[in-house]
Amino acid sequence: MAANGTFRLAAVADLHCRQDQHGRFRELVKMVNGEADGLVLPGDLTDHGQIDEVKTLAEALGGLRVPCAAVLGNHDYEGGAVKEIVRILGEVKVIVLDGDHAIFDRQLGIAGVKGFGGGFDKAMLQAFGEPAIKAFVQEAVNESLKLEAALAQLDVDKKVVLMHYAPIAATVAGEEIQLRPFLGTSRLTAPLEAFEPIAVFHGHAHHGALEGRTPKGIPVYNVAMPLLRKLMEDRRFRVFEL
Repeated sequence: MAANGTFRLAAVADLHCRQDQHGRFRELVKMVNGEADGLVLPGDLTDHGQIDEVKTLAEALGGLRVPCAAVLGNHDYEGGAVKEIVRILGEVKVIVLDGDHAIFDRQLGIAGVKGFGGGFDKAMLQAFGEPAIKAFVQEAVNESLKLEAALAQLDVDKKVVLMHYAPIAATVAGEEIQLRPFLGTSRLTAPLEAFEPIAVFHGHAHHGALEGRTPKGIPVYNVAMPLLRKLMEDRRFRVFEL
């Protein structure tokens, strides 16, 4: 924590770690240790959700000297090994959130969910018609309810939210318009507006925009690593003074 009482939070999503990338993230960990008081990872930690991939990433994350919280992304679910991924990350003290929360330094509360797609604003998909459509919409509703529950558990002055999918359309602007409904949903916005965290971090939209705001003005940051490297002079993570 900085002398003025602010918390320096590093954030980066979409690491997409592969088995053959031993050592790739060690420099990132070293830089986070030097620049931040904590780290959040909003999903797609692995490329295909494979055990060897998460073990490779855990080798690097084991060098962190600051607390770390994460959520999983769609790529992390691909291999059907979610429980093992969570266990392996837990062994290096990375807290994986899924409708629950973590506390950093007794002052910063972090609520986390994966989130889901479904589109934004007036173009948001509705639960009408075939059972498959209703099930798709229900998944987004469930993630929103989990986020609401996680935020309700937090009794700290400073709250942030961690998710993989985007809660607003602004931070997916730049992606192919046909893809945008699958990159997030406005259904994730309601819990944000109700509990008013000071910041929201997500990834998933590699070609989106860096920042946006909810209708009430809550800042939302897209910290997908490919986007940061493209728009921030090859920067691999961002640090926020909270």
